[in-house]
Amino acid sequence: VQLQASGGGLVQAGGSLRLSCATSGRTFSIGTMGWFRQAPGKEREFVGGIRLSEGRSDYATSVKGRFTISRDSTKNTMYLQMSRLTPEDTAVYYCAASSARLMDMAALTQGHFYDYWGQGTLVTVSS
Repeated sequence: VQLQASGGGLVQAGGSLRLSCATSGRTFSIGTMGWFRQAPGKEREFVGGIRLSEGRSDYATSVKGRFTISRDSTKNTMYLQMSRLTPEDTAVYYCAASSARLMDMAALTQGHFYDYWGQGTLVTVSS
């Protein structure tokens, strides 16, 4: 499975941005997809994830209500719609895929449960 993240850029605080994660290869083997981010000098953190068979998504508290994950199965692409962005959202955003259906929130948020990672796309929010 290969993942290709795109859509990052510079946006003003309060603005919106949509990230895409295109998948290829054995996409039928994917059970869960997620978004993570890493800000300069900080640890990587979970942003949100979606279980593909159920279409059920969960989010980190810091982005809940502002970010939305969706997926277009016809294009094998996952999206992260981000709104009401703040400078604290500045980070490199990574998409990831797991072969497992990570139903438990504890597993969903942990990067080591994901088997495949995209290269990351930079989001910069100016104040």
